[in-house]
Amino acid sequence: MAATRTLFIGGTGVISSACVARALAQGHEVTVVNRGSSELRPLPDGVEVLHADIRDAEGVHRVLGERSFDVAAEFLAFTPEHIRTDFELFEGRVGQYVFISSASAYQTPPSRLPVTESTPLRNPFWQYSRDKIACEDLLVEAYRERGFPITIVRPSHTYDRTMIPTSGHWTDLERMRRGAPVVVHGDGTSRWTITHNTDFAVAFVGLLGRPEAVGDSFHITSDEAPTWDQIYCYLAEALGVEAELVHVASETIAAAIPDLGPGLLGDKAHSMHFDNAKVKALVPEYRASVTFAHGAGEIVDWYLADASRQRLDPDLDAAFDRLVDHARSVV
Repeated sequence: MAATRTLFIGGTGVISSACVARALAQGHEVTVVNRGSSELRPLPDGVEVLHADIRDAEGVHRVLGERSFDVAAEFLAFTPEHIRTDFELFEGRVGQYVFISSASAYQTPPSRLPVTESTPLRNPFWQYSRDKIACEDLLVEAYRERGFPITIVRPSHTYDRTMIPTSGHWTDLERMRRGAPVVVHGDGTSRWTITHNTDFAVAFVGLLGRPEAVGDSFHITSDEAPTWDQIYCYLAEALGVEAELVHVASETIAAAIPDLGPGLLGDKAHSMHFDNAKVKALVPEYRASVTFAHGAGEIVDWYLADASRQRLDPDLDAAFDRLVDHARSVV
């Protein structure tokens, strides 16, 4: 694969930081546009940094000047308006525009598994997902009408050591540590595809500069799909405790804790398993090798290393107590 001049919009997020590191290691010339450095995920040496807010189109124009790139990888576009701004910024100056969409854009709940790239896009539960679908619609139209060189990439639940995948985040782990029961949506048996960011980066970087990827869409996920009960238990094992799991209907959780509703009903409540044959055909070296059993250990070690990271949400904690009490009262 030939090295590219790649512009990353973002570059310090959970997914983009791993992709920047992988691209640099693979010999790509990497430039990042973002608002500033990140202490959480600092950029590696060798990356050119241009400081600008992607929402400030004039500021981005100033830092880019007349430069062009083989690839622009957009990690920070979430609405159609963001895409329209990117047309103004990048049309005519990039050979490939890679848009990070979301696997939550797929039909929810799915009518069949595994999900493939031909699965319809429809999510009536989550505005975030509907906005990503609207972004994709604009991009596909631009490709068909005037050849804007899009590649759409749909990550599923992609994590690093800083991201606890459960709904309660650190509050769930703290409840495990003190022996309190944790709330698991549904009956705990639905399967959830969870992908380590370094695995994702292998496939993502393999698509950069590939003319075969232009005009097409790909999801990139692990082939591992543990149940939610297993996910909670892997985290408990890493903590050195045994988890007490209390199962509560997703709709009940959403009603009791509205902030969790869209992501739960529009994503996590449904079994999701993906066929990655399409991306593997273009990037044959891609194989997701980090199991969540290993990833859970990374997460727990990172949180336990610094007490300031262990932020209990007292309101969420109390809401979980009420859900547990209610579940036990109706048994």
